[in-house]
Amino acid sequence: MFSIGLTGGIGSGKSTVADLFAARGIPLIDTDIIAHQVTAPRGVAMPIIASEFGSDFVAPDGSLDRAKMRGLVFTDDTAKARLEGILHPLIRAETERQRSEAGGAYHIVVVPLLVESGNWASRVSRVLVVDCPVETQIARVMRRNGFPREQVLAIIAKQASRETRLAAADDIVLNDDAATLETLAHRVDELHALYSKLAG
Repeated sequence: MFSIGLTGGIGSGKSTVADLFAARGIPLIDTDIIAHQVTAPRGVAMPIIASEFGSDFVAPDGSLDRAKMRGLVFTDDTAKARLEGILHPLIRAETERQRSEAGGAYHIVVVPLLVESGNWASRVSRVLVVDCPVETQIARVMRRNGFPREQVLAIIAKQASRETRLAAADDIVLNDDAATLETLAHRVDELHALYSKLAG
């Protein structure tokens, strides 16, 4: 089962690159989407989260109150570990289920914290990093999310450094300010040809 772990820092353009692979018929398994599913209204994680953290962290619709939880885990590493202890096994089980049904010559698993989570690199055939300068990340996230610069810097500080991610990469897509959708598509075509050959 040949598989690519796609990762990158916040604002690097992971979703854009993943969508380009999907447009070429490659199955995508996105751990962020799975995380949202398990913490949605009636999601499998919600009764456990309510029991562990209290009903204050459950939104009126029954989903996870993300803003409140984000505020807690950003300042409390113990709470972060407790939340991960609930979510990671559920996300992993659903990821593996989707991988077993993926089909195709190869598939891509989108894992924002692939480098940080430790064991993902051993669970995929190759690691693909979408890379850009830190200042580009900051500008994109401020523009996209409306976050102040300090908040974006705090998020980036919690992630692996650019150097650490690049050191873990087998392949790199550079998505800096000079990159266009056309240049990204050309790079994805190159990688698609490589991965298809390696998987074959």
